[in-house]
Amino acid sequence: MNCIQARFNSLLSHNSRSDCPPPLLTAQLASKLIDRLERMRLFAHAYPLLTNLTHGRVKPAELLDFAWRHELQGLSLHLLDGEANSLSNMNPQQLQEFSHKAAALGLDIHLEISSTRKEDVDQVIAIAKAIGTRNIRVYARYEGHLSRVMALIEEDLRYLAQQADLHDLFFDFEQHEELKSHEIAQLLSRLDHPRLHALFDFGNMINACEQPLTALKQLSAHIRQVHMKGVRVVPEKNGFGHYGVLQGGAEDHLPSARMMFELLMLGEQEPQVIAFILEQENHYAAPAFRQSDETQDPFIEYRQMSETALPPGFCAERMMAAEHQWANNQIRYVRGLLGELKVLAQLTLADTPVCA
Repeated sequence: MNCIQARFNSLLSHNSRSDCPPPLLTAQLASKLIDRLERMRLFAHAYPLLTNLTHGRVKPAELLDFAWRHELQGLSLHLLDGEANSLSNMNPQQLQEFSHKAAALGLDIHLEISSTRKEDVDQVIAIAKAIGTRNIRVYARYEGHLSRVMALIEEDLRYLAQQADLHDLFFDFEQHEELKSHEIAQLLSRLDHPRLHALFDFGNMINACEQPLTALKQLSAHIRQVHMKGVRVVPEKNGFGHYGVLQGGAEDHLPSARMMFELLMLGEQEPQVIAFILEQENHYAAPAFRQSDETQDPFIEYRQMSETALPPGFCAERMMAAEHQWANNQIRYVRGLLGELKVLAQLTLADTPVCA
């Protein structure tokens, strides 16, 4: 094994299971990897600055400035991020100004809601049309036995498919802690609609009692957007919760490099993933939702919308200051990793025989 392959293996094996070895970095694979890296679209996300948004210290329009300063390709934000300043509370003129600013900065906007209910979908569609975006993330928050929850979600997804066709939109369903990846894949495969896809979150499968790479493989045919973050796995009873940490840091238990590589390579001719979204969620805590010993039709508890409470020792001012640092930290980590992958691919194509 040469030193290039050894380093490639080291990167992709970090926090990865030994029964899933990295592929051989051939010239063909290296060429495709370079192409995908050059076409990769990195997006900012509102969540890393959520405390700032909640307290009015940062407004949604300023997130556009953040994305532009860091030379990202877009911004993904929740309809409710920013409380009184959120997109949901903007009047038509304010929405138009937000849209014009994004266009002037060359940024794409993707919207998010934490629901699949008709009234919430109708609201986000109206705002999507007002600002000229076509991409919307959704997830369901129903309570009940899994069979009932799946039936409710399928009914909602059929409505989403109708609205997507009517308004030229795309909806991406996120695996958000309570459903397993194969269950989401089952729903999307059953509907088989060209405007309904999945958003893959780097850590949410943990709460559904799944392994990251297994979940990615099961959902891979449907993944169109990605949330990237760091997670510490927290054992709970017969399942696992997760705690948000700095992506790529010492506490991060996820195989970030391997997941990023696998997601980049999805799609035969064209990249399948249209947005890699930087969703640093430091100090976010999420309980286990599925158990290893659950029944065939387990009861799914209702979940609240995601939020991060102030961690011990933090006041709001300290949290708001730290959020900026953590968001910058994630961008440095991700770009550093992507840069190293590109160098390894370039060295492979150059057939460099010695280590640098």
